[in-house]
Amino acid sequence: MVAPQFERLSNTYPQAVFLKVDVDECQGTAFSQGITAMPTFIFYRNSSRLATIQGSDVQGLENKIRELIGGSLSNDGSGTGNISESGGQKPEIVAGGHIDLVALIHKPGSECLNESDQHTFVNCLTNTGDYLESDCDEQLILNLAFSQPVKLHSIKVKGPQDNGPKTLKLFINQTRTLDFDQADSMEPIQLIELSTKDLADGKPILLKYVKFQNVNNLIIFIKDNQSGSETTRVDHITLIGSTVAATNMSEFKRISGKKGESH
Repeated sequence: MVAPQFERLSNTYPQAVFLKVDVDECQGTAFSQGITAMPTFIFYRNSSRLATIQGSDVQGLENKIRELIGGSLSNDGSGTGNISESGGQKPEIVAGGHIDLVALIHKPGSECLNESDQHTFVNCLTNTGDYLESDCDEQLILNLAFSQPVKLHSIKVKGPQDNGPKTLKLFINQTRTLDFDQADSMEPIQLIELSTKDLADGKPILLKYVKFQNVNNLIIFIKDNQSGSETTRVDHITLIGSTVAATNMSEFKRISGKKGESH
């Protein structure tokens, strides 16, 4: 009864890794983990055991997954499934099974060039009401690193009609942050021209999906703003997509091994 629900959850929450252990084949593992009933679900992060659920309470299982993914992930950027200092927000599941990838941005590995001291780039990744603003001119470069490879489907950008961003150049998987001369001269993966309506509505702008299939970092070069103002303001950025390796439990097969081994 639980097996198909476990598979469903593995595809619904790609931020976590779902594994099955055959206690008949891996009796030593079952003993070391204190398994006394079936099914038993154990939650780990960075080799630390966080919680245990016994029995076929599927709703309780999903609630615990939501709790650990959304509110309790560590902020050190280490380990599978971390939400790295992104305000602790839950990854939002949007249409088509995609999620809000901003929750998977690794902030310590990200940076923004020409941000003001008062309004830094982290503000445009959260819903605190604050914003990102450029410093000495209208241009900005954001290098956003992900905690795991992702597929980018679309982007939403919100900003004011006067000094909101206009021209965006997108680059992926750069070994270091581009400087402004490089970003201006290089051919982007995709060029986006935002209108004031785009900024007001915040509707998703489709990306060239086949070109954003294995993204470790995304560089967004904001070349100018809507009115040519001295500074550019970005209220919010949402990146929509999925992780590269969403676990599909139907693809797992039993592999015989020695007693005590996990597979």
